[in-house]
Amino acid sequence: MESYGGEDEESAAVLRTVGKVLKMCRERKALTQAELGTAIGYSEEQVSSVERGRRAPKAQFLEAADRVLDACGMIAGLRKDVEEARYPKKVRDLAKLEGEAVEICAYDNSVVNGLLQTEEYLRAVFGSRRPAFSEEEVEQRVAARLARQTIIDGKQMIPAFSFVHDEAALRRRVGGRMVLRRQLERLLDIGQKRNVEIQVLPMDREDNAGLGGPFHLLRLREGATLGHNEVQRTSRLISEPKEVQILELRYGVIRAQALPPRESLTFIEKVLGET
Repeated sequence: MESYGGEDEESAAVLRTVGKVLKMCRERKALTQAELGTAIGYSEEQVSSVERGRRAPKAQFLEAADRVLDACGMIAGLRKDVEEARYPKKVRDLAKLEGEAVEICAYDNSVVNGLLQTEEYLRAVFGSRRPAFSEEEVEQRVAARLARQTIIDGKQMIPAFSFVHDEAALRRRVGGRMVLRRQLERLLDIGQKRNVEIQVLPMDREDNAGLGGPFHLLRLREGATLGHNEVQRTSRLISEPKEVQILELRYGVIRAQALPPRESLTFIEKVLGET
């Protein structure tokens, strides 16, 4: 069970709704908060906090309450909403846009792209942050990033993906040698998917149009294209057509400067052998 600090009104509204549903079902069964808590293995204070929208209940809480209160899935069915409410707002907004995209393009020059990171690699990325995240913040961000990654294996409309990594991102030993090895193996695996192209921009290239830093392009179903970058605690969505056009031009040049996808996978295998 996690305390909710009121990060944004959207999350607060979700937790208030969960609390109202829980209270309605509890009162329908004529149980006190203490009695419900005893029945599901939680304290009266925890039940009260959930009903007041002050705590985000874990899946076990929701499932136990649903069973004890004979809610027929009304409470347990809120699990996904609660999980998403735990994520930082900027992550929810980005995940929503990614879900509406028909193509996602990304250039990264420091670490492997977040959509492709293994759990141990992304934990190492979050663990290197200064000032350090609390354990709760790390878990929140890990869960959010893993949830975003499901788009790679989406069962409905699967977008096309294009990832270009600077060679430096593939050689930086984030988390140590074995963590990096498993990350490189994951890149080789994902690179076999028909809707995914992974390219490498070698460090011996004299020209690199990506020296300005990492960025994303999201081409949405309705035809619009958006840019996104995240640098030094600043997450920025770019919608101004002229700015997006510059990023599109830059990404096209970066792809041309990089190795083709097949050669890139061979290059990643070489880096793996040297790691």
